[in-house]
Amino acid sequence: MGTSELTWFNQLPAEAARQTLLECCSAPGWAERMTAGRPYSSADDAITLSGGIVAALSAADLAEALAGHPRIGERPDTSQDAPRAAGWSAREQAGVDADDTQTRRALAEGNLEYEQRFGHIYLVCASGRTGKELLALLRGRLQNDPEDEWQVVRTELQKINVLRIRQLLGGVP
Repeated sequence: MGTSELTWFNQLPAEAARQTLLECCSAPGWAERMTAGRPYSSADDAITLSGGIVAALSAADLAEALAGHPRIGERPDTSQDAPRAAGWSAREQAGVDADDTQTRRALAEGNLEYEQRFGHIYLVCASGRTGKELLALLRGRLQNDPEDEWQVVRTELQKINVLRIRQLLGGVP
């Protein structure tokens, strides 16, 4: 499974591959190292490299990665230059019920509190989680010290990258 997507990606010109990867993760350094790592023999090979890169990202690199994600509970801008990324974000946050105004309001307030405390957006792998679960995770993470929270952000970013790389390279339907 995924052979055609993997072959397609491996054969892209370097700049096209980099631009495609920036839709997975908007940190240019990550995308450049992932592009340089081609060709990949499988999605798992790309995921392994991504994990090492994410572990080594600086705070500035992480900030660039965070800039590519909408706040939890907000709908991504589908008119942006990265429609694939917007689609991924929308699917990942599908568990946030648009009709649950109380949870959406609490998420908006929690996002603001989190941003004031840590200076960046709340990043969490939202796939398969409800708005209430995401809110509970947010509230728990507000108790972290900033250094520990950056490690949580790294872990969550890599979880998101795994999902997106698998989708991009055909590792999952």
